[in-house]
Amino acid sequence: MVIVIAKVKVQPGKEDEFAAAGRRMVAHVKAHESGTLTYTLNQSTADKTDFVFYEVYRDPEAFAAHAGSDVMKEFGRSLGGVVAGRPEMAMYDEIDGKR
Repeated sequence: MVIVIAKVKVQPGKEDEFAAAGRRMVAHVKAHESGTLTYTLNQSTADKTDFVFYEVYRDPEAFAAHAGSDVMKEFGRSLGGVVAGRPEMAMYDEIDGKR
């Protein structure tokens, strides 16, 4: 499995716009990406401009399919005036857990 945590800082006042775009991305993943096992959008309770995507992919190929999809590319392009800098992404290998 491939785990990705993508932290996104948005410009103040743009939180709702980002959340709406994120929900559309989540809906696409639910409908079209069987190799994406978990894909959640989360907002900080302490700082509403901080968002995190928590993503779990079946394998590297599923991650590559997601990352290289036209929908993902368009999602990134559409947020130019919304985000405050580039997302911070980290990839992890799962050691143990409960599903």
